[in-house]
Formats: sequence, C-alpha cells, structure tokens
Amino acid sequence: MEYQGPDLLSALQSRIDSHQQEISDWFAEKRAGIAVPVYGSVDVRDANWKVAVVDANQYPAGFNNLDASDADRLGEHLSDAIRAHGDIHHIHIYPESHTRNAGYVENLRTLVRLLSEQGYAITVGNPELNGIDSVEGLNGSLSLHETTIEDGIDVAGATPDLVLLNNDLTEAALPDLGVPILPPVEMGWHRRRKSDHFRAVQPFIDEIAAILDVDPWLLGTHWFVSEDKCLEKDTCRILLAAEVDEFLKHLQEKYDEYGITGQPTLFVKNDAGTYGLGILEITSGQDLLELSNRKMKRLSYGKGGMTAEDFLLQEGIPSSLSWNDMVVEPVAYCANGKALAWFYRANAKKGEMSNLNSPSSTFIAHRDMEEATFTSRISSWHMLVAELAMLGMGTEAQSVK
Repeated sequence: MEYQGPDLLSALQSRIDSHQQEISDWFAEKRAGIAVPVYGSVDVRDANWKVAVVDANQYPAGFNNLDASDADRLGEHLSDAIRAHGDIHHIHIYPESHTRNAGYVENLRTLVRLLSEQGYAITVGNPELNGIDSVEGLNGSLSLHETTIEDGIDVAGATPDLVLLNNDLTEAALPDLGVPILPPVEMGWHRRRKSDHFRAVQPFIDEIAAILDVDPWLLGTHWFVSEDKCLEKDTCRILLAAEVDEFLKHLQEKYDEYGITGQPTLFVKNDAGTYGLGILEITSGQDLLELSNRKMKRLSYGKGGMTAEDFLLQEGIPSSLSWNDMVVEPVAYCANGKALAWFYRANAKKGEMSNLNSPSSTFIAHRDMEEATFTSRISSWHMLVAELAMLGMGTEAQSVK
C-alpha cells in the first residue's frame, strides 16, 4: 500500500526559516529550566506531510554507526554535559551484559574512544562480566575491568568519579554507588514507560507548533495505552477493539483533512522496555479480536524474559524516504540536549509503514547519504523534532526522581 499526500514539510519550510531566532531563543529558555539528557537517541519518521519521533532511547547503543567527524563533535558536547556535574577525571561505563554482540561491543569501543579523546580515564564493566578480560567488537577488542558493588562501586581497586550508564536497566535499578550516575537510573526500563515520553514531550510540541502556526499533529505521533494485561482478557479486548476503531477514525479524519491516501495504521508494542520480539501492526479493532495465541505470546515477551503487561498503541507513520531501493529512517544521536550526529536505518525487506528495526536492517553513515535529496531536512524538521524529544526526556527524568 502506498501512502501519498502533499509535501507539507517542504511547503512549510519557510516558517522554520523565518522563525529561526525565535526557535533558538525558545530552546535556550527551555533547556535552562530542564536537566537535559547527557545523551540519548531518537528514531525519526518523515512522511513528507508530517515528521515525528517514534521512539526515544535514553541509553543509545549505536555510536559505532556514526561518521567519525559527527561522533567527535558529539563527544565534545557529551564532555561538556559531563563537566557540568563536577571535577570529573575517571568515568566508568556500565554496559549491558550481551557482549557476544560484536556490534554492541563496537558501540562501547567508540564511546570509550570519544571520551578518552576528551581527556578522561575510562573503564568498562559490570559485576556480571567479572572474570572476562576482554571482548571482541567489529574492529578490535575491548578491555573489561573488575567491577564490584558493595557500599559503593569499586573498579579494579579504584572509585570512579562518575558512572555513565549504557545499560537500560530492564530488570532492576542500580543501588546507590556513592558517585554520580548518568543518565539517572530512574530512566531505566524497570520504571520508565514509552508513553511517559510522549506525554512529556507533547506540551513542547504544542508550543513550537504555535510558534510555527502549524497543526501539532504534523510534529508528533498520536497514541494511547492499554493497561493491566488487557489483551489477555476477552471482555477487555472487545472494549479495546472499539477504542482502536475510534482512534483509527480520528486518524482517517486527519488523512481526509490533509488529502492523504492510504489506510491509517497502529502499532502495538510493549510500553516498557526494548528488545520486544513482537510489534503488532493493526488496521482495525478486529485485528485485535483475531490475535492468535502465538502472536500474543510473541508480543508479550520482552528483554530478559520479562512479560509485557501494558501496551502502547501508536499511530504508524509511513516513511517517504528511500535510498537504493530501501526504506530508510533517520536516527539522531544527541548530547546535552542537542541533535549532533545522524545515521540512517535502512531495510530492503520492509515497506514504508513497517517497523525497520529488525535483523534485516542495515545502517548507513551520514556521509554516504549526502547526495540524497532529503538530507537537507536534517537541519530543519528532523532536528526540530529530535531536540523537542530531548526536552521531553529531560522532563521525564525530573518527574521520576
């Protein structure tokens, strides 16, 4: 199915251009009142007629996919954010434990390099990895350091000045380590919900939409949450199906308003955590009523064997962007609240509405996309929604402390 509509983003480009100073001043004012994330990443979907962040990650794990020059700039801003937390010399990176994933290890190697080049002493490890001296990435090895947590953190006999989390804390929070921890442990998936982010960012979207005099729907994704294992209960699922149909009716009205062809779609995903095995795509409430036990089990299983109980039902946004016959979506890497580096997730096996984050996806560096016609949007619409997401993430962090 092809989705088509007016190229509103291009038609409205002059509104961003003419409000640049006002937008810049607005962001400066908002950042001054919020502890913006030390780092984070977002997935952006661009449909030509709307642009939105569809996922916001507090603990990014794809630093190795960035251009070296972009990564270096990101490292400088990351260092600025870290220095705001005191006289920091020794940073300990607390990673995930799935170190058999060479891509993830390469991500850590890149992060170590970026911070080392800023003058910090860097160690890496968590208690589950004790006894392993090193692990292999895509382009070399990564040394690990003996890490113990008992009345604080000890790394090979030393106490770091700061712990940088690169672990999404799906199963549990960390205890008090006796040193600052960034990002805050309260933003781990043991506590955070995807819907928390979209709820937090919406007021910022509304404000910037008012400045630009555009419909806020053009800058965000519509959503609601199904709670308390509703999908497992027949009576609850019937009520939820009716709510889905009402939701899709609202989206169809928006499609009609803007002359968009194609069938509105929702994605059903675990509201807590990453690595869910199933993201369900639906176009009617009846799809929920006909959900098989196999699909339900796949949808409910998450990282570490955790079972999903609450589900985010989120408006699907088609991607109008393609490159070499692959559908692509921009991924922004941010530090200190600013979108500073980009790569593109591409997938030849997926359509324009599909979730591209699957084993068949590939990652394209920004430098390899320079001739693509849409990359100019990075400096405007893509960057705008990415940096709005960082404000939302900062508000989330404040609300959970």
